Amino acid sequence: MNHRHFIIYKPYGYLSQFKYELKRNKKLLGEFFDFPQSTMAIGRLDEDSEGLLLLTTDGKVSDQICSRHYEREYYVQVDGLIDQTAIEKIKSGVEIGLEGTKYFTQPCEAFILPAIPILPARAKKIRDERHGPTSWASITVREGKFRQVRKMTAAVGFPTLRLVRVRIGNVHLGTLSPGEVVEVNAFHV
Repeated sequence: MNHRHFIIYKPYGYLSQFKYELKRNKKLLGEFFDFPQSTMAIGRLDEDSEGLLLLTTDGKVSDQICSRHYEREYYVQVDGLIDQTAIEKIKSGVEIGLEGTKYFTQPCEAFILPAIPILPARAKKIRDERHGPTSWASITVREGKFRQVRKMTAAVGFPTLRLVRVRIGNVHLGTLSPGEVVEVNAFHV
């Protein structure tokens, strides 16, 4: 069987899936491209997150990339001016809630971004300057727990306002626009 592989910029407000069984009206990835019926997302981005998402029809490739062998880098806009003390805590690992229990995140890479990253405008405005300053950080993890990066920034006192995945392994978001899909022969992660 010839498998197919895709890279997409998942926009804010969309689910990382192709069908939704509940009654509520949700925006799904199938609106952007005529994906084969067996297409699956490799990992997920929650509805409020955006950025790089890999899709495939090959379950083995999905399992391999979802393993802890590959880094996932996120640009995170947080409420307030994040400082080096908070970054060091994130890098060392912080305690977050996970499925009703406490979980200590694995050590990771993190740093304050020196400038606002160049990203497409988000469909829904985040907020304006009247609500106080914001800042940006890069956080790179190898695990992918439910809403992990959001919980990590909140644990150090800087709630996430915008979360954009920009890299999985060696695959970068690059200049893709929200909703843009690129079919590739393979992932070079």
